[in-house]
Amino acid sequence: MKTIQKLICTAGILSFLFSCDNSGDLTPIAPLEVTLVEDLAAPNDVIDRTTGQVTEQRPFQFFSLEQNAPVTENEDWDMAFKGTTIRVNSTKNVSAAIVSGIFEEINEVPASASFATDTESSFAIPTGGGNGWYNYNPATFTVTPIPGRVILVKTTEGNYVKLEILSYYKGNPPVEQINPMTTPSAHYTFRYILQSNGSTRF
Repeated sequence: MKTIQKLICTAGILSFLFSCDNSGDLTPIAPLEVTLVEDLAAPNDVIDRTTGQVTEQRPFQFFSLEQNAPVTENEDWDMAFKGTTIRVNSTKNVSAAIVSGIFEEINEVPASASFATDTESSFAIPTGGGNGWYNYNPATFTVTPIPGRVILVKTTEGNYVKLEILSYYKGNPPVEQINPMTTPSAHYTFRYILQSNGSTRF
């Protein structure tokens, strides 16, 4: 797994932005960074397809959005991945909401966003094809992100993140090149923007 950080400019941000305090001083504010995470491996449990029984239970891959790094379960993780399941760290008050929209055009947490935490019976990010972040095609046995689905997260530090999953397969291949028998799955590629000052704006 590797991560890449780069600066982005949204429409209307062609250079540094400026803010005024009460004294009228201008303070430059740098554009927010978009972080790209590639091939975060989070393999699912091994299941005997004839019986449906789990023959090998695998751990979740815990990830800190604040640190942009995999961490252990005992550390301050924000999200945890295993197969197509994504958990949020409810014990640290991490919550999530799924909204529809274009990643680049979501400049603020919508007032209508319904944030939730994980419970014993449900996930803040729903599982199942068409329910949360992905579609499952039973004809091709492939998992693909739902276009226009963006995940909003309130982190362990109380900061907001907008996140878009780009691929579930190693190397982020085009959909038409995915072979479910040979292309390694449960390798997440996603991008996100962290607003580190507690603001709801991105």
